[in-house]
Amino acid sequence: MLLKLLLSVALGVLITLFVAVILVVTDPAKPVEAASGLDFAEYLSDSVGDGIAPPLLKTPMRDGYELAYRRFDGPLGAPMLVLVHGSGWHGLQFVNMAQALSEKATVLVPDLRGHGTAPGRRGDIDYIGQFEDDLVDLITALHEPGQKIVLGGHSSGGGLVVRFAGSDYGRLLDGAVLLAPFLKHNAPTTQVNSGGWATVQLRRMIGLSILNTFRITALNDKPVIQFSMPDEVLDGPLGDTATTAYSYRLNTGFAPRGDYLADVAALPRFLMVAGSDDGAFHADKYEETMMPANDKGTYLVVPGYGHLGIVDAPETIKVMTEFLDAV
Repeated sequence: MLLKLLLSVALGVLITLFVAVILVVTDPAKPVEAASGLDFAEYLSDSVGDGIAPPLLKTPMRDGYELAYRRFDGPLGAPMLVLVHGSGWHGLQFVNMAQALSEKATVLVPDLRGHGTAPGRRGDIDYIGQFEDDLVDLITALHEPGQKIVLGGHSSGGGLVVRFAGSDYGRLLDGAVLLAPFLKHNAPTTQVNSGGWATVQLRRMIGLSILNTFRITALNDKPVIQFSMPDEVLDGPLGDTATTAYSYRLNTGFAPRGDYLADVAALPRFLMVAGSDDGAFHADKYEETMMPANDKGTYLVVPGYGHLGIVDAPETIKVMTEFLDAV
């Protein structure tokens, strides 16, 4: 009887795994349509806006990969602020913000692995969780003894900040800044397909999720999501630095875990800023979604700003300056 039960369970597992593999290998990439309501073209098609970017520096990660970053030195004894870019782009989106905030903090702006001018493998990382390891290696290499650490991020970068807080590394943080953060595809804050920005290979995503439940990771390099990067960006001076698709492991590691509210609950004192005209997320739903899990947040919705424009909004710079003063 026991043998029959074990054989039945084993057969069920094999069938489940077979179906999962079929889902992965039979889901082709879908046509990517133009994203409506997003302000990416306006802010990314040019080079670096009004700011003049300092040169890219590099520091080795634990596996020897040279992570590229820009540094904006602040006053002696000021906190370290690390700013994490959103999906598809790189640290240049923060040049104007970083220059302004360097009056209050030493600002580090990395190009995450898989992104920017020296991505390694564009759109891919080695394992889920590598972004968190890289951020810790960057902070460890460059912070001064006793220096306060604030981690900030925009969009998916904000989601990575939330994920980081929920990891074993979260205790390192003295504060966090979330700019229109991605919490999860099924969070009340997220519009359908992030307003058309993201096109997901859903069957492949489901299949890989099943395989990873059984700790089978051999297919995690498969792409699962594409981004509607505007032609104005792709044909512009920085078009070759855009990243238009992500592997399963990069996409998974660039967002909070499945129980995203548990990661939210682990945040230190934080600031959340979004624009009222955000075309990817529901700006008015952040506070009601996150507050029950964590009461350490301050929330600001800035009228008239969209998803990317919120980064350089004067109101954002002002409230972040005040936040850094209080750290």
